[in-house]
Amino acid sequence: MKRRATDLMHPANWGDWTRSIVVLAVAIAVLEEAVHLHRTSHKSPLVVLVWILVIALAVAGSYTIRWWALSLGKLVTTQSGIAAGAIVRLVSTGLGYIILLLAIFAVFGLSVQHLLIGAGLAGIILGIAAQQSLANIFASLVLLFARPFRVGEDIVIRSGALGVVEGQVRGIGLTYVTVRTESGILKVPNSVMLASGIGRRVVTPPTEANKSTETNEKK
Repeated sequence: MKRRATDLMHPANWGDWTRSIVVLAVAIAVLEEAVHLHRTSHKSPLVVLVWILVIALAVAGSYTIRWWALSLGKLVTTQSGIAAGAIVRLVSTGLGYIILLLAIFAVFGLSVQHLLIGAGLAGIILGIAAQQSLANIFASLVLLFARPFRVGEDIVIRSGALGVVEGQVRGIGLTYVTVRTESGILKVPNSVMLASGIGRRVVTPPTEANKSTETNEKK
């Protein structure tokens, strides 16, 4: 995990984008050749070749997903911070493997439309079952790109569920925002943070009257 975070700390360069484009072109070429070979003939030697191309597609697709996700993560990190880059990298990796799986199914002539309908129904069921978790994940993306606060800032949170909470933002994760308050560490779900009123805490300097009062109290 530390290694993945360290990778995002280096900005994306032309080498990263070139590598990503090359492996994507290779994956597309292998996919087209596998689909064409599977449709033209079903002879035994060619079936073996189709399976070899499918394995090559899986390998090329995996590298494509890995390097594109890393490049996008680096790009977002330079603009919005390492937490946003890590989330974008995670989401793009998940979407990439879904697309790769659909591409492999398409090689064997399976109906992508039917697969999408089945995936949609499964997505609805999973979405209902994991509604709160998904809400926190999407809320984290909104918070990281809208940036109503940054890590290290002192903020005031006004929420119906939490009341009024003052503290310092210590981290923005996939599901929780970590806030250090006077009473200790508080982990607030991202969906709650997104629905709350958030402002920066302003520490007012002591006035002359307050200073004199404090001096008298000490005496």
